[in-house]
Amino acid sequence: MPDILVLYYSRGGSVAALARQVARGVGEAAGMTARLRTVPPVATTTQTASPPVPAEGAPYVERRDLAECAGLVLGSPTRFGNMAAPLKHFIDGLGAEWASGTLVGKPAAVFTSTATQHGGQESTLLSMMVPLLHHGCYVVGIPYTEPALHSTRGGGTPYGASHVAGGDDEPAPSDDEAALARALGRRVAELAARLAP
Repeated sequence: MPDILVLYYSRGGSVAALARQVARGVGEAAGMTARLRTVPPVATTTQTASPPVPAEGAPYVERRDLAECAGLVLGSPTRFGNMAAPLKHFIDGLGAEWASGTLVGKPAAVFTSTATQHGGQESTLLSMMVPLLHHGCYVVGIPYTEPALHSTRGGGTPYGASHVAGGDDEPAPSDDEAALARALGRRVAELAARLAP
């Protein structure tokens, strides 16, 4: 079955929880499965290397995951209105994939989590779309035909799925946030199925 790569970085657990909802949505599309992957953390000074396999959660992404996927959904916490450094570091290293067109013609989408309602969700989502456009992806959002986009009091935008963790850093998405994350995963998977040769 074709895979949709759900690739994310999560430090507090909110983005990982949203990624699982996106993956559930992918699985709701006929004949599609989700491949959950994460990126390793980065630091300005490294004294010890990260283990080759994370202690918990999704495995680290490999370049073959990009080649093998039928679509891509990127997730990151918001860092001053932009994606977190670990995800950006991974994307910045994809020159060979850009040159060879690995992602050209594949549907892609984005999701994020912030601590506050106005913590830069939309600018983060928009900035995450830019490298996807450079890679030749078809960028997918969430249309207002999704009822939860009208009722959400937390995260959720037409640019992608999102979550407001709040001051207590609540990792679990609300019902509306989860519904929108599933809708986003389902949309990418359905488009990938239609684009498949």
